[in-house]
Amino acid sequence: MAELIDGRLIAKELRAAVKAQVEVLQGYNVVPGLAVILVGDDPASEIYVRNKGRAAEKVGVDAQTIRYAADLSEAEVIAKIAELNADPAIDAILVQSPLPEHMNEQHIQEAISPEKDVDGFHPENVGKLFANRHGFFPVANTPRGVMTMLHHEHVELAGKNAVVVGRSVLVGTPMFALLQRENATVSLLHKYTPDALRHQLLRQADIIVVATGVPELIKAEDVQPGAVVIDVGINRMEDGHLVGDVDFAAVEPIAGKITPVPGGVGPMTIATLLETTVELAAQHHDVTLEAGWQNI
Repeated sequence: MAELIDGRLIAKELRAAVKAQVEVLQGYNVVPGLAVILVGDDPASEIYVRNKGRAAEKVGVDAQTIRYAADLSEAEVIAKIAELNADPAIDAILVQSPLPEHMNEQHIQEAISPEKDVDGFHPENVGKLFANRHGFFPVANTPRGVMTMLHHEHVELAGKNAVVVGRSVLVGTPMFALLQRENATVSLLHKYTPDALRHQLLRQADIIVVATGVPELIKAEDVQPGAVVIDVGINRMEDGHLVGDVDFAAVEPIAGKITPVPGGVGPMTIATLLETTVELAAQHHDVTLEAGWQNI
């Protein structure tokens, strides 16, 4: 049976490390500031934003949620972002997705200063990632959280064969770049990848990261014995129970390490968001901090 990678435990350890970083910043009279903009009344977004606020408070991050009605204009959101960009008390800005249909998400993302882009979606930060630039800059929090999990579990990446399934800008594409930065040989699979090629590449993979939104897409025959399997997907079935993008019951006996759903990657996203917020605050105030994941 595979060794379970406990995302809840790793996230707890990361939050403790981030809290310690905040205490260091407080010695310099710095309180990290996070602004979250929520447009509309999407129930899932409300829960997620509430959870972010609670988690921020526990580690000492000053988080504020700015709520707007769904009929707000795109120009008004961009104007608020400009105000936050200029506010020295705000180190990190996040606009919660999904946005109302009349808004262009790319325009909103590009309005956020790259130096306050806690989600790592601004083209400048994406460009730095793919240009393999050194030094700290924001990276999408879920794939960064996956990298923290792999480091925590002492998974060797250099020289390994890694496969990422799904090429979204939220997970798959930055995941591809982050694994390459760690000197893995990476294949990026998507819905146009022929089934035979997909199966072949997966069967050769030492590390598999799946983020497709397709319930139980990855089967036992797709995984070689001993592979590390990271399941980013979370899907609610008709009976209400949650499953990932990996057929967990079938793959667990084969894999070397595997993340469960729930309790795997999910808890890492908010913990990593807080880590990035604190690092942005340190950068803005020229304070050197040891990376959070190195303390867990």
